[in-house]
Amino acid sequence: MTIDTVPYPQDLTDGVVRLRAYRDTDADAMAEAVRESAASVGRWMPWARADYDTATAQDWIRLCKQAWLLGDGFEMLIEDAHTGRYLGGMGVNQRHREHRFANLGYWLRTSAHGKGYVTRAGKLALGFAFETVHLTRIEIVAASENHPSRKAAERIGGVFEGMLRNRLVINEKPFDAAMYSVVPGDR
Repeated sequence: MTIDTVPYPQDLTDGVVRLRAYRDTDADAMAEAVRESAASVGRWMPWARADYDTATAQDWIRLCKQAWLLGDGFEMLIEDAHTGRYLGGMGVNQRHREHRFANLGYWLRTSAHGKGYVTRAGKLALGFAFETVHLTRIEIVAASENHPSRKAAERIGGVFEGMLRNRLVINEKPFDAAMYSVVPGDR
């Protein structure tokens, strides 16, 4: 395995949202946002629980840093570009080096829903994925019943490719999943 260094983004912003790599000091804000969002996000992402604490966030941040250094994944937080408020997470992850594609995953704290933040952050993440990481394909996989995530995938620019049977297991239950993709020419 070759480790290729991908620099932390310096200023991924559109003036409304900013994407940046996690810092150790983000753990408290992340834990608070996850707890706020346990009911909405937790339905599809079982790690988002009402008892999510700072220590768990610190462990996540350590894993994010390690994956970034290895070039395996690039997890970033979404923050308000004006206030610095933690809004959620956006990751270019599950990178497949040989075929130059990765997954795009995202979540948003409940109080930030409906403001277009995921769409804005997703477009910034696509620019990073294609221009900095040099990927040729991004996949977005969402549970068939997760309509907000599917709508976000479409607003980000994802092209629906089909329904994948039993593609996700959430809380021990298999779910069909919608597959979306974005390639550089789609932007």
